Amino acid sequence: MAKKTINNDDLLANIIKGIEEVKGNDIDILDLRDIDTAVCDYFVICNGNSNTQVNAIVGSIQKTVSKELKDKPWHVEGTGNAEWVLMDYVNIVVHVFQKQIREYYNIESLWGDAKITTIENKY
Repeated sequence: MAKKTINNDDLLANIIKGIEEVKGNDIDILDLRDIDTAVCDYFVICNGNSNTQVNAIVGSIQKTVSKELKDKPWHVEGTGNAEWVLMDYVNIVVHVFQKQIREYYNIESLWGDAKITTIENKY
């Protein structure tokens, strides 16, 4: 059976919805499609205030995407200490940080050529 192709826009929308449902902060979408060396189409970056909230964000994203699109991440790592969790949906990679870890690594600056879209908090 062939795997169903998920539309990037639908996947992005559901990832953002999952983040917002548990009040994830500082959501940025980095569009990497025009960068030759990029390993995926988009990075979604957000942060939580504690390891508990980081794990809640990850769980909410997985639940929302699974329910709405019947998809799951290809790989997830970092849930043990929940300072930086990476969720790989192949075309979209989600980075969920604790705030101070995000500031330290500042991965947005590594992709300076990417178009960055900031999602305003709804709360």
